[in-house]
Amino acid sequence: MTELYTAAVADVLDSLGLRRQTLRHDIAPLARGMRLAGPAFAIEGRPREDAPYDPTIRLVLKLLGAVPPGHVAVYGTGDRTCAQFGELSATSLKARGVAGVVLDGGCRDVDFIIGADFPVFAAFTTPQDSVPRWEPTGWGHTIEIEGVTVATGDYVLGDADGVVVVPAALRDEVLTRAAEVADTENDVRAAVRAGMAPLAAYERFGKF
Repeated sequence: MTELYTAAVADVLDSLGLRRQTLRHDIAPLARGMRLAGPAFAIEGRPREDAPYDPTIRLVLKLLGAVPPGHVAVYGTGDRTCAQFGELSATSLKARGVAGVVLDGGCRDVDFIIGADFPVFAAFTTPQDSVPRWEPTGWGHTIEIEGVTVATGDYVLGDADGVVVVPAALRDEVLTRAAEVADTENDVRAAVRAGMAPLAAYERFGKF
């Protein structure tokens, strides 16, 4: 469903009264043109100063192996200091058919990940590794990222505008209606390019 764009999906969610479905604005693609779409696989973690290296890295690798193919790994890291994701993790997930990664935390090895054409959306980049500063605490459940609930199985879309989360039970309805919104916006775009006034376009199409 990557032909849909997040703004159309967000508009549909707003119309349904779901107004807290967009992740915060600093969670952005590593490179222009990156897009992702797929069911979420929620991952949660916490800062932990001086986390022991071997058991922590084993836990990180275990969670990477748990992400199902076709899913988007969504990290609620609770951390603003280190990179919970890097190039070797991206290589592993891409090889297994994972659709992409969304982090409210940090990413490193950015050039390598961009070169691998693996979509990653992150809040920031840093060379500082997560071990010994952070540890995963669970995955495959439901998390909250600053007021936005992300349950495993919800549908996640990301593009240049950001990341939006569609509740699993509403996926088909929302995506169908978002496609209709996109078609209507194409009609509006053509009309205003042809010289129609904005208000007249809104009155004709009910959208602007």
